[in-house]
Amino acid sequence: MDRSIFLSLALASLLVGVVSARDWNILNQLKALGSSSSSGQNAIVSSGLSTNLKRYCESWRFNVEVHNIRNFDVVPQECVSHVQNYMTSSQYGDDVERTVDEVILHFGSMCCSKSKCDGMDAWIFDIDDTLLSTIPYHKSNGFFGGEKLNSTKFEDWIRKRKAPSVPHMVKLYHEIRERGIKIFLISSRKEYLRYATVDNLIQAGYYGWSNLILRYN
Repeated sequence: MDRSIFLSLALASLLVGVVSARDWNILNQLKALGSSSSSGQNAIVSSGLSTNLKRYCESWRFNVEVHNIRNFDVVPQECVSHVQNYMTSSQYGDDVERTVDEVILHFGSMCCSKSKCDGMDAWIFDIDDTLLSTIPYHKSNGFFGGEKLNSTKFEDWIRKRKAPSVPHMVKLYHEIRERGIKIFLISSRKEYLRYATVDNLIQAGYYGWSNLILRYN
Protein backbone atom coordinates (compact mmCIF):
# COMPACT_ATOMS: atom_id res chain seq x y z
CA MET A 1 0.00 0.00 0.00
CA ASP A 2 0.96 3.62 -0.32
CA ARG A 3 3.95 4.96 1.62
CA SER A 4 1.89 7.98 2.64
CA ILE A 5 0.24 6.00 5.39
CA PHE A 6 3.63 5.26 6.98
CA LEU A 7 3.60 8.39 9.15
CA SER A 8 0.48 7.28 11.00
CA LEU A 9 1.82 3.80 11.42
CA ALA A 10 5.24 5.02 12.54
CA LEU A 11 3.82 7.27 15.24
CA ALA A 12 2.78 4.17 17.12
CA SER A 13 6.39 3.11 17.57
CA LEU A 14 7.06 6.18 19.69
CA LEU A 15 4.73 4.87 22.37
CA VAL A 16 4.15 1.14 22.05
CA GLY A 17 7.23 -0.99 22.24
CA VAL A 18 10.09 1.55 22.53
CA VAL A 19 18.29 0.43 21.13
CA SER A 20 18.11 1.09 24.83
CA ALA A 21 18.82 4.78 24.82
CA ARG A 22 20.16 4.78 28.36
CA ASP A 23 23.52 3.64 26.97
CA TRP A 24 24.19 7.07 25.48
CA ASN A 25 22.64 10.29 26.66
CA ILE A 26 23.28 13.50 24.72
CA LEU A 27 22.31 15.58 27.74
CA ASN A 28 25.12 14.02 29.78
CA GLN A 29 27.51 14.52 26.88
CA LEU A 30 26.73 18.22 26.67
CA LYS A 31 26.98 18.64 30.44
CA ALA A 32 30.35 16.90 30.42
CA LEU A 33 31.50 19.29 27.73
CA GLY A 34 30.35 22.21 29.83
CA SER A 35 32.10 20.99 33.01
CA SER A 36 35.44 20.81 31.21
CA SER A 37 35.19 24.40 29.96
CA SER A 38 35.94 27.75 31.54
CA SER A 39 33.15 29.70 33.23
CA GLY A 40 32.68 31.85 30.13
CA GLN A 41 32.49 28.77 27.93
CA ASN A 42 30.09 27.17 30.41
CA ALA A 43 27.65 29.98 29.81
CA ILE A 44 27.82 29.39 26.06
CA VAL A 45 27.25 25.65 26.43
CA SER A 46 24.43 26.21 28.91
CA SER A 47 22.65 28.70 26.66
CA GLY A 48 22.85 26.32 23.71
CA LEU A 49 21.96 23.18 25.66
CA SER A 50 18.19 23.35 25.28
CA THR A 51 18.42 24.22 21.59
CA ASN A 52 20.83 21.40 20.84
CA LEU A 53 18.76 18.94 22.86
CA LYS A 54 15.57 19.96 21.10
CA ARG A 55 17.21 19.45 17.72
CA TYR A 56 18.60 16.08 18.77
CA CYS A 57 15.22 14.86 20.04
CA GLU A 58 13.41 16.11 16.96
CA SER A 59 15.93 14.30 14.77
CA TRP A 60 15.57 11.13 16.87
CA ARG A 61 11.78 11.22 16.55
CA PHE A 62 11.94 11.82 12.81
CA ASN A 63 14.34 8.91 12.29
CA VAL A 64 12.05 6.61 14.27
CA GLU A 65 9.14 7.60 12.04
CA VAL A 66 11.06 6.82 8.84
CA HIS A 67 12.36 3.55 10.36
CA ASN A 68 16.03 4.53 10.40
CA ILE A 69 16.03 3.80 14.16
CA ARG A 70 14.55 0.42 15.04
CA ASN A 71 14.39 -2.16 17.80
CA PHE A 72 14.69 0.31 20.64
CA ASP A 73 13.33 -0.44 24.11
CA VAL A 74 12.63 3.05 25.41
CA VAL A 75 12.63 6.65 24.31
CA PRO A 76 15.90 8.38 25.33
CA GLN A 77 15.28 9.81 28.79
CA GLU A 78 16.26 13.30 27.71
CA CYS A 79 13.66 13.16 24.92
CA VAL A 80 10.62 11.89 26.84
CA SER A 81 9.21 15.36 27.44
CA HIS A 82 9.84 16.24 23.80
CA VAL A 83 7.88 13.20 22.64
CA GLN A 84 5.11 14.00 25.11
CA ASN A 85 4.89 17.61 23.92
CA TYR A 86 4.66 16.49 20.31
CA MET A 87 2.12 13.70 20.83
CA THR A 88 -0.18 16.01 22.82
CA SER A 89 0.22 19.00 20.49
CA SER A 90 -1.92 20.23 17.62
CA GLN A 91 1.08 19.54 15.35
CA TYR A 92 0.56 15.80 15.83
CA GLY A 93 -3.03 16.09 14.67
CA ASP A 94 -1.97 18.27 11.75
CA ASP A 95 0.66 15.72 10.70
CA VAL A 96 -1.87 12.88 10.74
CA GLU A 97 -4.39 15.01 8.83
CA ARG A 98 -1.86 15.79 6.09
CA THR A 99 -1.05 12.08 5.82
CA VAL A 100 -4.71 11.14 5.54
CA ASP A 101 -5.30 13.81 2.89
CA GLU A 102 -2.39 12.51 0.81
CA VAL A 103 -3.69 8.93 0.98
CA ILE A 104 -7.14 10.05 -0.16
CA LEU A 105 -5.61 12.10 -3.00
CA HIS A 106 -3.67 9.00 -4.04
CA PHE A 107 -6.92 7.05 -4.24
CA GLY A 108 -8.18 9.62 -6.72
CA SER A 109 -5.27 8.84 -9.04
CA MET A 110 -5.64 5.05 -8.97
CA CYS A 111 -8.04 2.83 -10.82
CA CYS A 112 -9.80 1.94 -7.59
CA SER A 113 -12.30 4.78 -7.36
CA LYS A 114 -15.55 4.37 -5.44
CA SER A 115 -17.31 3.32 -8.66
CA LYS A 116 -14.63 0.96 -9.96
CA CYS A 117 -13.38 -1.17 -7.07
CA ASP A 118 -13.83 -4.89 -7.66
CA GLY A 119 -13.59 -6.03 -4.05
CA MET A 120 -10.28 -7.78 -4.67
CA ASP A 121 -8.13 -5.22 -2.83
CA ALA A 122 -7.24 -5.27 0.87
CA TRP A 123 -5.92 -2.76 3.41
CA ILE A 124 -4.21 -3.65 6.69
CA PHE A 125 -4.43 -1.44 9.77
CA ASP A 126 -2.65 -1.82 13.09
CA ILE A 127 -4.80 -0.76 16.06
CA ASP A 128 -2.86 0.98 18.83
CA ASP A 129 -1.80 4.49 17.80
CA THR A 130 -2.98 3.86 14.26
CA LEU A 131 -6.74 3.57 14.79
CA LEU A 132 -7.01 3.90 18.58
CA SER A 133 -4.91 6.38 20.53
CA THR A 134 -3.01 5.33 23.64
CA ILE A 135 -2.18 8.93 24.54
CA PRO A 136 -4.73 9.00 27.42
CA TYR A 137 -2.98 5.97 28.94
CA HIS A 138 0.40 7.66 28.77
CA LYS A 139 -1.01 10.90 30.14
CA SER A 140 -2.33 9.04 33.17
CA ASN A 141 0.86 7.08 33.76
CA GLY A 142 3.44 9.64 32.68
CA PHE A 143 5.39 7.23 30.49
CA PHE A 144 5.41 8.39 26.86
CA GLY A 145 7.95 5.69 26.04
CA GLY A 146 10.37 6.63 28.83
CA GLU A 147 10.20 3.11 30.27
CA LYS A 148 9.14 -0.26 28.98
CA LEU A 149 5.41 -0.77 28.68
CA ASN A 150 3.82 -2.42 31.69
CA SER A 151 1.66 -5.05 30.00
CA THR A 152 -0.55 -5.63 33.04
CA LYS A 153 -1.40 -1.96 33.49
CA PHE A 154 -1.87 -1.46 29.77
CA GLU A 155 -4.23 -4.41 29.45
CA ASP A 156 -6.24 -3.15 32.40
CA TRP A 157 -6.59 0.14 30.55
CA ILE A 158 -7.62 -1.65 27.34
CA ARG A 159 -10.41 -3.41 29.23
CA LYS A 160 -11.90 -0.01 30.10
CA ARG A 161 -12.61 0.54 26.37
CA LYS A 162 -11.78 4.26 26.69
CA ALA A 163 -9.24 4.70 23.88
CA PRO A 164 -10.32 7.49 21.49
CA SER A 165 -9.72 7.32 17.77
CA VAL A 166 -6.49 8.74 16.40
CA PRO A 167 -7.37 12.13 14.87
CA HIS A 168 -8.66 11.90 11.27
CA MET A 169 -8.22 8.12 11.06
CA VAL A 170 -11.96 7.39 11.17
CA LYS A 171 -12.25 9.49 8.01
CA LEU A 172 -9.52 7.48 6.26
CA TYR A 173 -10.91 4.17 7.49
CA HIS A 174 -14.33 4.77 5.99
CA GLU A 175 -12.92 6.30 2.81
CA ILE A 176 -11.19 2.97 2.27
CA ARG A 177 -14.19 0.86 3.33
CA GLU A 178 -16.60 2.73 1.07
CA ARG A 179 -14.43 1.95 -1.93
CA GLY A 180 -15.08 -1.75 -1.40
CA ILE A 181 -11.57 -2.43 -0.15
CA LYS A 182 -11.50 -5.18 2.44
CA ILE A 183 -10.04 -4.05 5.76
CA PHE A 184 -8.00 -6.35 7.97
CA LEU A 185 -7.02 -5.31 11.49
CA ILE A 186 -3.92 -6.76 13.16
CA SER A 187 -2.65 -6.14 16.67
CA SER A 188 -0.20 -7.38 19.28
CA ARG A 189 -3.13 -7.39 21.70
CA LYS A 190 -3.94 -10.82 23.11
CA GLU A 191 -6.96 -12.85 22.04
CA TYR A 192 -8.56 -12.55 25.49
CA LEU A 193 -8.87 -8.81 24.83
CA ARG A 194 -10.99 -9.33 21.71
CA TYR A 195 -14.33 -8.25 23.17
CA ALA A 196 -12.89 -5.14 24.77
CA THR A 197 -11.05 -4.31 21.55
CA VAL A 198 -14.11 -4.77 19.34
CA ASP A 199 -16.30 -2.70 21.66
CA ASN A 200 -13.73 0.09 21.79
CA LEU A 201 -13.28 0.12 18.00
CA ILE A 202 -17.02 0.40 17.42
CA GLN A 203 -17.40 3.12 20.05
CA ALA A 204 -14.59 5.05 18.36
CA GLY A 205 -16.36 4.87 14.98
CA TYR A 206 -14.77 1.85 13.28
CA TYR A 207 -16.86 -1.00 11.90
CA GLY A 208 -17.22 -3.21 8.83
CA TRP A 209 -13.77 -4.80 8.85
CA SER A 210 -13.26 -8.23 7.27
CA ASN A 211 -11.11 -9.74 10.01
CA LEU A 212 -9.48 -8.83 13.30
CA ILE A 213 -6.30 -10.79 13.99
CA LEU A 214 -4.97 -10.84 17.57
CA ARG A 215 -2.18 -12.80 19.23
CA TYR A 216 -2.94 -16.14 20.80
CA ASN A 217 -3.03 -16.11 24.60
